[in-house]
Formats: sequence, structure tokens, C-alpha cells
Amino acid sequence: MALCERESERARLAELIEGVSDRGGALVVRGEAGIGKSALLAEIEAPGLRTLTAVGVEAEHHLPYAGLHQLLFPLRKDIDGLPATQGEALRTALGLADGPRPEVFLVGMAVLNLLAEAAAHHPLLLVVDDAHWLDPNSQDVLAFVARRLESEPIALVAAIRDGEPARMATLPTLSLKPLTDSGAAELLARTAPELSSAERRRVVASAAGNPLALRELTSGDVTSLEQAFAVRARKLPPQTRTVLLVAAVNDTNALHEALCAAKADLAALTPAVDADLVTVAEDTLAFRHPLVRSAIVKAADPCQRQAAHQALAEVVSDEDRRVWHRAAATTGPDEALAAELQESAERLERRGGVDATVTALARSARLSESSQRKAEWLLKAATLAVETGQRDLVDRLLADASTLDLTDNQRAVVRWLPTAFDDGLRDDVSGPGELADLAIKVLADGDLDQAMLILWGAAMRCFWVEPGPTDRCRLTRAADRMPLARRDPRLVAINAYVTPFERGEAVLADLAELARHGDRDASVDRFLGSASMLAGAFDLAARFSASAQPGLRAQGRLALLARALGVQAWSSVRLGDLATALSAAEEGQRLAVETSQPYIHGLTLATQAEIAALRGDYDKCEELAAQAERIGLAAGARPVLATVQLARGIAALGEGRHADAFANLMRLNDPADPAYQMALRCYQIAELTEAAVRCDQLGVVGELVQEFEMHAMASPSPALHSGLRHARAVLAPDHEAEKLFRAALDAETWPLERGRTQLAYGEWLRRQRRPVDSRPQLRAARETFEALGVTAWAERARHELRAAGEASPDAHTDAVGELTPHELHIARLAAEGLTNREIGQQLYLSHRTVSTHLHRIFPKLGITSRTELREVLGR
Repeated sequence: MALCERESERARLAELIEGVSDRGGALVVRGEAGIGKSALLAEIEAPGLRTLTAVGVEAEHHLPYAGLHQLLFPLRKDIDGLPATQGEALRTALGLADGPRPEVFLVGMAVLNLLAEAAAHHPLLLVVDDAHWLDPNSQDVLAFVARRLESEPIALVAAIRDGEPARMATLPTLSLKPLTDSGAAELLARTAPELSSAERRRVVASAAGNPLALRELTSGDVTSLEQAFAVRARKLPPQTRTVLLVAAVNDTNALHEALCAAKADLAALTPAVDADLVTVAEDTLAFRHPLVRSAIVKAADPCQRQAAHQALAEVVSDEDRRVWHRAAATTGPDEALAAELQESAERLERRGGVDATVTALARSARLSESSQRKAEWLLKAATLAVETGQRDLVDRLLADASTLDLTDNQRAVVRWLPTAFDDGLRDDVSGPGELADLAIKVLADGDLDQAMLILWGAAMRCFWVEPGPTDRCRLTRAADRMPLARRDPRLVAINAYVTPFERGEAVLADLAELARHGDRDASVDRFLGSASMLAGAFDLAARFSASAQPGLRAQGRLALLARALGVQAWSSVRLGDLATALSAAEEGQRLAVETSQPYIHGLTLATQAEIAALRGDYDKCEELAAQAERIGLAAGARPVLATVQLARGIAALGEGRHADAFANLMRLNDPADPAYQMALRCYQIAELTEAAVRCDQLGVVGELVQEFEMHAMASPSPALHSGLRHARAVLAPDHEAEKLFRAALDAETWPLERGRTQLAYGEWLRRQRRPVDSRPQLRAARETFEALGVTAWAERARHELRAAGEASPDAHTDAVGELTPHELHIARLAAEGLTNREIGQQLYLSHRTVSTHLHRIFPKLGITSRTELREVLGR
């Protein structure tokens, strides 16, 4: 019975492994301690597969990439075959070479390619036990790899204990449940037949279906697994207990280290092996179960644990491990040790071990008696902890630092740093105006770089929230105090975020000049893209964002890449480049989820909703809009909510629900509405005007247009002026309209806006009983919309043409529309001549996955080779 109760779990594992040659995948086995996770993993049979294994050890949790080092050790010689940047990142991460601090996602891409190359010779099975105790870097990399195994002959199986935080927990899961009473009784009868019926009932009740507990709780004087192991360990000889304690606090399973530190020989372990607490093989000393290790550590008093750490510090050769054990053995202040631990933190940071670096710096601060050094190390630890997303840890570190005698600039960091989470949208942090004043104070103390960091974070919040005119003035005042060149990209972006119209003329001139000189870090082009978007220069926004992407991809900076893609997608929709927009939005959405950026996730969903509306897929539009709205409402992310209402407004216009469209679009213009975004609201004038005209709201929209005209007097914003030219023509009396329509067409360069104006002009001409004159405009609009894939508007132009007396050819069925956004992105890159490997490096996929996608794409497009892609896609 007990064996039968695990048959379904075994079958699911077998299905994953048996199908690995055709389709890879990952599975997380979850359950409480002792439920049988390790046993299930040990039973896996994988004939024909090469198996790589790793086991998480709690004591190794602080060692960056230690778990990955275990797993990849058999493949270490193959690292030389990786692309140079990936190879360098992986060697640095594994401690095989010195190099710049590697981005975890670049390491992830290197690991994926390393495994894919190995799997091309023999399918791989990766088995990771106690994955919750792997170091955070290894967990992040394995989660990254696991999400990209679909087309690889690789299966990953990982075991995670219930209740333990784990970064792989979002993967497909197989949960192990407790045994039924009958299954537990059967297992107990086999393992402890000597028990009486009463004793069996007691053990079954105490074990609660846990297989390990059924084996260990047969003694009447224990009630938990840890207690059972502790009781067994206490019966061992003193020297054996000493070896076990040293091994339990060690951060490796090295047998020679445990014996040397305990000053014992191998015979000392014989009683522990006989008691089934440990196993010994070659130079490895392994505990039978993680609870054995924790039971031994908890049973020892603090002095014994410190002595064990000190003994290990005297025998380990690695300087970082040695200083960690010395720190664990020390209770009082030790300035020299604090300095050594801080040096270790610097080495860990160079390897990319941010979590370990934070821990080392915090320990350094505890060991130091210098208030100055304590403050310095605590604040650096808090700054790095922001990267890990551990808000509670940052708050604790800042609270500790706040008890010290801080400098003015250090107090400024304590106030500013909490705003780094969620783009500063937390309710319990300093507001933009406060941060602006703080930046001025920091500048007065001579720290320009810190002042700019604070001011930058404050200005960025103007993208997501509305700080109000007073705080915007405080931000502007602070920006004017910064002794920077006018075209310093940071200053240009701050002015765009804070005063997109008041300083629009200077901002746009500076952005145009910066666009002409492109030798910048990719992260700078990324934020210049969002600055251009707010200023209404969507062509520049798309250009800067696209320019940033190759560098961000090469560096593995996927969080910033997601932002660049989000801005590119939003701007490309407004330009009418729906294919680019959809590819960017879909990839940006995936990366935003992977890098835990809910607001970018919401923005990319809302952008996809707008695309669906333009294509006439109104059900999909609402589905995506609802998802984005839930994300945006959670924290009042205004660009997300503004784009949601814009998408709904476009859909309502397409369905002829003009009053609904007007209501949706007016929400962007109500300062009390969470969808209000000061800049973006000015870029939907054409949609708002059309809705107003068709539902008799000319008075309301007329007042808004006057407000927008005031902004236009200060700013040459292309999007603002485009919308106003369209609105003037649509709202004009008949005797002025034609002149304004022609002026709008003469000035318009963006194809989507030109097509929109041609459609409105053709409709006006037809209403003026000039059908012959209307046809060229309507025909041009239809052709533009068809070329852009704006099928909803193309159908509207087709309908108007029929009313004007001209039949239109049947709508062309576009095979490209059958592709998913992800497939379209791959197809476009292949059409540009990129190899599968180059495409994989761009999209953080293996080249085998790219090949699989292309094999699916070709039949959908009716082609047989990549040479035909350029013609089909019009590249």
C-alpha cells in the first residue's frame, strides 16, 4: 500500500524523463522534511541519460554559486567552448578566474548553453536535492535555465522542503502528501515488526504519514525527528560527537577537513555510520538526512559550536571560508577580523554573490568597534540588499545604521534608500519633494554623485505617480542646482520626467543632439528612451530603446532590458509599427515577470491590449487590459492605468460605443483618477476628439484642447502637435476644416497618424457630398492601415470607401498574423541574417530552442527555408 501511494508521483517523473529526447522540462518535488523527496529522487531511473547532481547544504548557503559548481563540475572543461563574454562570466562566478562582477542572467545564459552543448551528445538529467539550501545565485541560475528547457533534451528535477523560501518555487510542482493511515501501518509493519499493536498505533499517530518519522519514532521517548536524531547522537562516543559537530557546521562535505579539525581518524566515525547517521565515501562525509545535521548543531551549546568553527578555521585553505569560520567563532569585537571579513565581502561581490556580500558586510559591522566603519559597512550592505529585493533586510540594516553617529550624507542615504523599491511607490518612504530638498543638502556637502542618485530616483517617480505641481517645482529647483553640463543625459532625462512641456523645447533639442552621438553605456540610452516617450518624441523613444538593447543583452542586465522593451513597445504602437511593438511587449512581459518588475509587466500587458484593439480583437483587448489594470491598481502605477484606458477607448471606438470611448479616454484627464498621467494624457487627443465628436461632447473636449494648446506653445512635442493638428481639423467648422486637414497631412510624418487623418478627412469629404474627392483619402488610409496591420481601422476605411461608391479588394489574409509574438521576433531576427546562435544570445535562448521555433514558423508562413523569410516579412 505504502509503495502504491507513490506510484502517481513516480509516473509523473518517469513521463518527464522518458520524453526528454523530444521535449525537456523541469519539475520541483515539494514536501515536508522526511516525506520522501530524496528517496523519490534516488529511485529515478534514467537509462541513456547523463546525470548531473547537486545537493544543497545549509552551511554552504552563503557561498556564491557553490551549488552550480557542484552541478557543473563534470562539464568544467567545456566552458572554453562558450562565447567569450559568457565563458568569462561563468568562470568568474565559479571562482575559476578573476573578472568583472558577472550578471546572474549572463551566468544563466552561459549555463544554458553549456548544458545544451553537452545534451547534444547525450540527453541530460539534472537532479538537485534540498534545492532550498542552494546559495541564492545558484537558485536564480537554475530557475532561469529551467524556464528555457522546452526544446532541449534536458530534464531538471529539484527537491524543495515545504516552508522554506526558494527561488525555484514557481516552477511546475509535484507535491508529496503524507501516507494514509493504512499505508503508514504497512510501512511500519515492514520496518519495525517487533512493535506491539499499541506501539504501532502510537507511532502512526505521531508520524502523521511521514515515512521518515515512521522509521525514527519507534522509541517511546521522542516526539519529533530532530529529537530522535539528537537522542541517537548523544549515545555516541565523545570523539565521534566532536567529528559530527565539526562536520555539521562545516560549509563543505569534505571528510579530511572534519577529521583534521576534530583531530580524529576515520575510525572515530564508525559508530556514527553504524548508527545510520552519516555515510562516508572517498573524501565525502554526508549526513543521512539534513535533519541529522540540524539536530547535532542544535544539541550543541554555543561554546561547542564556536570551538568547532575555530577548529575548522585552522585547517581550511580557502581564505574566504577561513575568515567566515573565524567570524562564527568570535563573540566580541575584533577589528582585524572585521577588516578581513570586509575584504572577503569585496571578493564575494566581484564573483556576483550579492547575498553573501551583504551577510559578510553586516557581520563586519557587528565585529567592528568603529562607529564610522560600522556605518559605512551597514549602508553598503543595505545598498546591495536592494538588488536582492529583500525589503525587510534593507529596513533592518538601515535601522541598525540609524543608531550610529552618521554624517549628513549617510543620513541622506538612510532616507533615500527605501525609495529604491518598486520605483519609490511605497507609501512609507520620502516623497519626491523631500528627496529633491535632500539632494540639494547632499550636494552642499560636496557629494554630487550621491545627490544625483537621490534626485534621479525622485524624478523617476514622476513617471509612475503624480507628485503634484509643488513637488515638481522642488524637483526642478534641485535639478537646476546640479553643476552639470546642459546635455548631461541624467539632467536631460530628469527634466523630461519632471517638466516634459514647460522645458519641452530644451529637452527635445537635447535629446535630438544626444541621438546624433551614440557612444554611451546601454543603460543611458535606456533611460533616454523613456525620457523621449514622456516628451512625446516616440520615434526617438523607439530609437534609444532599440539602441540600448544589444548592450543590455550582452551584459545580462535583463531588468533594464525589460524596461527598454516596454518603452520600445509603447512608442512603436503610437508609430504604427505593431509588429515591432508586439515582439517587444511580449519579450518585455516575460522578462518583467522573471526579474520581478510588476509595473513593467503591467505596462507591457496594457500595450498588448492596445495592439489587440487596433487589430480589432476586442475580446483579447479586454482580457489583457483587465490583467494590466489589476497590476496597475495595486500600487497606482499611472502609465499602466492610462494605457489600459487608452486601449479600452480604442476598442470602444472600433465597436461604435462612442460614449464609452469618451468616458474611458476622459479618465486620463481627471487628476483625481488613478489613470491620470500628466504627459501621456496629452498623446491621445485624436482618439478623444473623435469620441467627443460622435457623442456630442464638443464643449468638454474643446476646453481640453485649449489646455493642450497652452502646452504646445512651450513644447514642440511631436506627439502633442500631431494630435492637436488632427483635433483642429476635426473640430473646425466646415468652411475651415479642409484647410486644416490639408495642413495636418502636410506636416504629418508618422504613418499611423497620417492614416488616421486621411480617414477623418475622407469621412468629412463624404459628409460634404464630395464622394469622388473622398476616395483618394480613404483609399490611402485603407492601404496604410493594411500595411501596418491595423485591421480594425482598415475595415472602417473599407466601409467608408464602399459608402463613397468604390469597392475594395478583399482583405489580405496575412500568414504572419498566425505567428505568436515570440515566433515573429525570432523570424524577424532570422530574416535580418542572424544565425541561430546569434538569435539565441539576443533572446537568452539556446540555439537549439531557436531552431525548434524556426521549424514551427516555416509551415505557418508556407515557406521551407530561412532565405524566404525576408520576402515574406518584407524585411
